[in-house]
Amino acid sequence: MERREFLTASAMVGLGLGLEGSIKGLAQQPAAPAMGGHKIPHRQAKTTRLFKSPGLYPNALAVAPEGLWIGQQKLDAETAASFHKPVPTDKNEAAWLVDWNGKLLKTVITESRNTSGMAYGDGCVWMVANTDPEGVFQTNMDSKLVRHLQIPLGPPPPGNGGGSHGAQWHNGKLWIVANRMRGNLRVDPKTWTPELFFPIYTTPEMPRWHDMTFDDQGYIWQVNGNATSSYASGKQGLIKYDGENGRVLELVELVPGSCDPHGLEFHHGALISCDSGEHPGWPGMDSPSSGWIFRIDLL
Repeated sequence: MERREFLTASAMVGLGLGLEGSIKGLAQQPAAPAMGGHKIPHRQAKTTRLFKSPGLYPNALAVAPEGLWIGQQKLDAETAASFHKPVPTDKNEAAWLVDWNGKLLKTVITESRNTSGMAYGDGCVWMVANTDPEGVFQTNMDSKLVRHLQIPLGPPPPGNGGGSHGAQWHNGKLWIVANRMRGNLRVDPKTWTPELFFPIYTTPEMPRWHDMTFDDQGYIWQVNGNATSSYASGKQGLIKYDGENGRVLELVELVPGSCDPHGLEFHHGALISCDSGEHPGWPGMDSPSSGWIFRIDLL
């Protein structure tokens, strides 16, 4: 990276350094730059169920040569109380590898907590936590923790870099949806050096975000949604960015009755997502598609 590009990225990241704590549900920020100040194009999409996750709650996805990794999000104490469910005694969370028919191929147990995103690269799953101790858990195929790393540019120890709602392995780099900074951050996974940052696009009507992914043309897609108390009043969508500079190119609204997207991946020309069944502010399993892996079809 050229020095000027790095300084620009660092300055953008610096805008988020005063934001304290992690953001588990709602978030707002100034809008990211759109297409030269012009109105952003809109379109719709629908969802098609593919298969059920091996277990609850599927909140993260990562494509691998063998199939699809699914990241488990167990209930934390606060969410368990709101769902009227017991708090899990075993807090470790699974990464399930399934084929494209949903058949379970492998299970990796990780030390991640409230997993809200994951990536697969260098023979490891990279689980990103959204509750204490937060950070990224690099775990090998033998369920051994390789490294626990905090999202860069956070406060010095004993502080941490906050939580995350997604991750993506792309061209040998790890992208992290950094909640504290409200942006998408590219990191060198070997040196853990931050390289590029751009803010997540939100509006008062759609202040929530979740996972992101790259398509085969280098565009970034990211899940967004409204602030709501139930599936019936929920609105879900996607943001399409220029993968080079984060410029917003298009907004997508999912038609009523669609699955509730959380994780996001791109495979064979299609966007793939998961409906975790655990949505901030909603009753537990409120979505009719809770636990399903599904395809998003642009209309």
